[in-house]
Amino acid sequence: MFELIPSYLIPVLIFLARITDVSLGTLRIVMVSRGFKLKATILGFFEVLIWVLVIGQLIQNLDSVVNYVAYAGGFATGTYVGMMIEGKLKVGTIIVRIITRNKFQVLTEALKASGFTITTLDAKGGVDVEPVKIIFTVLKRKRWNEIVTLIEANDPQAFYSSEDVKFSNSVGEIDNLSSRRSPVNRLLGVRKGI
Repeated sequence: MFELIPSYLIPVLIFLARITDVSLGTLRIVMVSRGFKLKATILGFFEVLIWVLVIGQLIQNLDSVVNYVAYAGGFATGTYVGMMIEGKLKVGTIIVRIITRNKFQVLTEALKASGFTITTLDAKGGVDVEPVKIIFTVLKRKRWNEIVTLIEANDPQAFYSSEDVKFSNSVGEIDNLSSRRSPVNRLLGVRKGI
């Protein structure tokens, strides 16, 4: 297959192929962790197919140190590229916890006005164990920047954190967004419940 390619291009092809297969591997791991079984399977197929082709070239050219460097460099670069792609795709659902002391009413009104569904709890926290309010909201990962901007504009002193939601039953805010399909969903032709 690679016999027609000049030998000086082999390291470049190994480097580029390795970037591709490691990036796909990074995305596959993300899809597995978020419960996207079919997407993870498809990505895994192409990841391994590319890897086998690259290993075949390495075995045929064991005497070239440049190929080894291209292989390792492609792996490192692919890890970085895969993480950047995952950051741009913002696939999945997260739960955000917001702890506020003084601006609870302003913050909850701003969140509701922006279409976030919320749940609130009374709590005690901080060094002096003062009364605080905890606000929970579940949203698509692609809305992360929007909610951070809202929180910081309405209560810069609020503490907030997030974590992935792997499974959930129907949630109003998420159901409304699920009708908008991402480019990856359109490409792979599948949908996930949340």
